[in-house]
Amino acid sequence: MAVTDPLQIIAGGLATVSTSELFDWLKAYIAREPVERIVIGEPRQPNGEPSENLARVQQFVNRWRKAVPEVPIDYFDERFTSVLAHQVMLDSGIGKKARQNKGLVDEISATIILEDYMRSKKKLI
Repeated sequence: MAVTDPLQIIAGGLATVSTSELFDWLKAYIAREPVERIVIGEPRQPNGEPSENLARVQQFVNRWRKAVPEVPIDYFDERFTSVLAHQVMLDSGIGKKARQNKGLVDEISATIILEDYMRSKKKLI
């Protein structure tokens, strides 16, 4: 998970949440924090075709849209974010053991997705 500041200038890691707990965790989070929208990674293969995980993500998105329509959820291409996350970890000097922490990789990947999403929206303005 990643979150942006109120002015939507900087994205930062927030938490690592298991898929089974994600729906309830997000509902609890939006109950205590102002959330304009949720951005979720859209799993695609390198050639742009849908990955096998896309169906599971779509199920979550459809469930969210029915249960919490007041908080929109948008897809954003997540291709190569894990590779970029590992590169960020290498560049920052994080040790090998920490680089193997999937939760940390996921949190950095979420931050990259959110940053890219925000950057794409600024181009439209």
